Amino acid sequence: MNKRTPLYDMHVSLGAKMVDFGGWDMPINYGSQIEEHHQVRNDAGMFDVSHMTIVDLKGEEVKAFLQYLLANNVDRLKDQGKALYSCMLNESGGVIDDLIVYYINDGFYRMVINAATTENDVAWMKKQISGFKADLTVRDEFAMIAVQGPNAREKANRALGERASELQDLGVFFVRDFGDLAIARTGYTGEDGYEIMVPAEQASALWSAMLEAGVKPCGLGARDTLRLEAGMNLYGTDMDATQNPLESGLSWTIAWEPAERDFMGRAALEALKTQGTTKKLVGLVLQDKGVLRNHQKVIIESGAEGEITSGSFSPTLGKSIALARVPVETGETCKVEIRNKQLNATVVKIPFARNGKSCL
Repeated sequence: MNKRTPLYDMHVSLGAKMVDFGGWDMPINYGSQIEEHHQVRNDAGMFDVSHMTIVDLKGEEVKAFLQYLLANNVDRLKDQGKALYSCMLNESGGVIDDLIVYYINDGFYRMVINAATTENDVAWMKKQISGFKADLTVRDEFAMIAVQGPNAREKANRALGERASELQDLGVFFVRDFGDLAIARTGYTGEDGYEIMVPAEQASALWSAMLEAGVKPCGLGARDTLRLEAGMNLYGTDMDATQNPLESGLSWTIAWEPAERDFMGRAALEALKTQGTTKKLVGLVLQDKGVLRNHQKVIIESGAEGEITSGSFSPTLGKSIALARVPVETGETCKVEIRNKQLNATVVKIPFARNGKSCL
């Protein structure tokens, strides 16, 4: 039997189509994935992301531990509540997971990791933390609701009541910790909004309050097309433990300075950087009629090949788009093999869309 979030009954009552997502029963849509996509781009939508895992890290050496564990450097987090996106790497520089870590105070950081990687992530972190004066606690008692869109914060604030007054100065990529509730101005859609960590027993009441405030429920289908348009990687699709950040469009998440910081995977990444990588992650826009899908073959002018890692129709752009891992020498155009035909595609910088507008 699959796992269910505290909001499962709410989804069923709202007519959601439930699917197996990494061992969880999750809503893929509530009727129309495209309508839900546009709802987030144009107004406000909410997602149940309670399948993701919250991990609290505390102790006098917790900062030193995270500086070793993560490719990005938590020393950059100077202001209380500031968030940082990072990859957690293995010894060979492969991506174990991508995550967000929040600085609560000098002895307390909170991390949100992916659902499908939770077991491996936690085991890996417990192994690495053993040499540090720090503790790790998985916070299974929390649910998470993401509210996204140009009107998301305004509508969510109505649902949050008195606590909304304490969110007026909440900056982008910051969290406000209320103890029993934490509200982060982060997301996975390319829109403004909140990711709210709420006790499981309070999740349904908050979901209902969001509905009353005019925030519409959205499924994981729309969340996927939204994140693709925003050029955001999906773990297990666009990168995994066999790929490194340099070949996954994530070089910007590696903090090379200070040079003396010895983070996990650093030596392997430095060797790759010196010798040069053979692949890179790019955006594609299909010029011919068709739909780009995961694992389709990409062929460049020299005849060398790559592969689409994430592909879909973009509701915002009205075009088929994709992320693809291709040879590093790939130019401005390529071919994609679809049903034994080679169709024309343009190589573009990502993101494809942000804040409801095309970036092309």
